[in-house]
Amino acid sequence: MVLPRTLAKFNRYATNPAAGLFAGRAPGFAVVAHKGRKSGRAYRTPVSVFHRDGVYRIALTYGRDVDWLKNICAAGDFSLQVRGKEIVLTDPVVHQDPKMRWAPAAVRPWLRTLAVQYYVEASPAKD
Repeated sequence: MVLPRTLAKFNRYATNPAAGLFAGRAPGFAVVAHKGRKSGRAYRTPVSVFHRDGVYRIALTYGRDVDWLKNICAAGDFSLQVRGKEIVLTDPVVHQDPKMRWAPAAVRPWLRTLAVQYYVEASPAKD
């Protein structure tokens, strides 16, 4: 059960602004900074993120059909505020893993409850 679109709309206007206050600093959370594909407007979206083996993996809790994912894939790079630092990531790629091996074992039951099979993976940009 990927989270419903109506919840995504509610979160965009109600929950995300509040979550953005802590998501860029709290473990397991981050804020994706991206620009609209058509509008060029700047957006900030709180996400669940995991860092391992030099790459960042973001849980697609609302599935693959979300604007922020379309924006970062179209741009090819984006910034991520994680633990108080801004990191530029590049080459976002969506992967599917029903067993959620990409996420820490402690988080998998939560992801399994939400049926989060997809995640996006990106690497830090080279200087």
